[in-house]
Amino acid sequence: MHELGIAQTIFSSVLEEARAHGGGRVARIGLRIGELSGVNAEALRFSFEITVQGTDLERAELDIEEVPLGFRCTRCEHEFKVVDYQTACPACGSTDTRAVRGDELQIAYLELE
Repeated sequence: MHELGIAQTIFSSVLEEARAHGGGRVARIGLRIGELSGVNAEALRFSFEITVQGTDLERAELDIEEVPLGFRCTRCEHEFKVVDYQTACPACGSTDTRAVRGDELQIAYLELE
């Protein structure tokens, strides 16, 4: 389960960032996880809960935003959510499209008290 390694990396990054801002208690952590990131949000949540047990982050709330796969048409600039891996533009029919979201795995925000 690679989510455990990701949870440990998030833990370290959050502690480092909190220290850089005066060491306040971390109240909330926001994550963005894209559909194509290969990360299972619930497995990551479980792994994070295990990782933070008995630490300063034990009471921190974890908010996870799951980001759907989205594409943009290079012909008409229409952005659309990909459904059933159909990547042709629904506005103009062009197949010249590019992914613009859905592969994220990032810490979006921290709330410190």
